[in-house]
Amino acid sequence: MKKTPRLTEEEKAKQEKAKKESGSGSTPRWVQVRMMPIIVRVILVLVLAAGCLLIGLMVGYGVIGDGKPQDALKKETWTHIMDIVTKDTE
Repeated sequence: MKKTPRLTEEEKAKQEKAKKESGSGSTPRWVQVRMMPIIVRVILVLVLAAGCLLIGLMVGYGVIGDGKPQDALKKETWTHIMDIVTKDTE
């Protein structure tokens, strides 16, 4: 009958660590491949948010406010609005 040597806790931990590092473990390692990098996602979200802002401005000014939707994108419209908001009471 063959005797197997008993391993201490430190030796068991070393063997498990070596097994994990060598990749010969019984559990497969899953690697997630990103289809779009994070920076592309951030840029996409910013572009979509800006597009929604423009569409909201045009709907609010054109449909709800009874003006031309293209006028919501003109600088003169916004300077007029800022003049009304910040008008001095003299």
